Amino acid sequence: MSQNPVHQTELDTLLAISSGLNSTGGNDRFKNIMHQLLSDVCKTIKQFDITDEEFWLAVNYLNELGGRQEAALLAAGLGLEHYLDMRADEKEAASGEEVGTPRTIEGPLYVANAPLSQSFARMDDGSEQAETMWLQGQVTDLNGKPVAGAIVDIWHANTLGGYSFFDQSQSEYNLRRRILTDEQGRYAVRSIVPCGYGCPPDGPTQKLLTALGRHGNRPAHVHFFVSAPGYKHLTTQINLNGDEYLWDDFAFATRAELIADPVKITDSAVAKQRDIEGEHTEVNFSFTLVGATGSEEEGRGKRARVKE
Repeated sequence: MSQNPVHQTELDTLLAISSGLNSTGGNDRFKNIMHQLLSDVCKTIKQFDITDEEFWLAVNYLNELGGRQEAALLAAGLGLEHYLDMRADEKEAASGEEVGTPRTIEGPLYVANAPLSQSFARMDDGSEQAETMWLQGQVTDLNGKPVAGAIVDIWHANTLGGYSFFDQSQSEYNLRRRILTDEQGRYAVRSIVPCGYGCPPDGPTQKLLTALGRHGNRPAHVHFFVSAPGYKHLTTQINLNGDEYLWDDFAFATRAELIADPVKITDSAVAKQRDIEGEHTEVNFSFTLVGATGSEEEGRGKRARVKE
């Protein structure tokens, strides 16, 4: 049956008014975005004949999502945060810009202003019986020149997949540090081998993923912000090779160039030099920064973060 043009006109009027297209105030770009979004929602409701009960179930879900503060987690789980990286990669490729170490998602668990150390830091507070990890690398520019005084901001989970601040059982800034690189652009930290984590099993993110037939697990990984004056800010993370979820990360953060190989160190002389008792795991990962064209590229993007 052909569509009644009167009803179509009524919908057009509704969408124009609700998105502010008929008003003089507000932000024009935001109005157009909202108009497109509302149009797509109405189209989806009609296409799938969504019932009133299904609609209000979705509204209640949004309330639950906000109440549990999992919106950022869901954005990662649905691939939307990864899509932002895809868009940035596309723009760089189209413009012919030089690229360094690949970017990947920040995730929702960063906490600003971790303790700052010169060239080396111990990240764990010694409270866990865990395998010691020695993580080290170098920050250079595109020509291989060391970047001295770069800030390598590192954070990762404990052996249970928990992050300090969000996991109240951990001490403040446990497994979170910022390191200033030395004259050779090098950094090193002593920490513990992290574990991957899963979405809270009783939370709204996992509820949605379960309805999609998906899991909510991440491989073992370490997050980084790497920054220095005159260079583009880098947001990235490395995944530890051998993890069962390495290529099945629910947050889509794995990139081939960002996989690090853990190496078992059994040399007692090396352990002694690092003030470590017995065997430990060594992880090496270096970063290549790209020169910034303006000061706005030197800082990390704006979003809500803890203590920032």
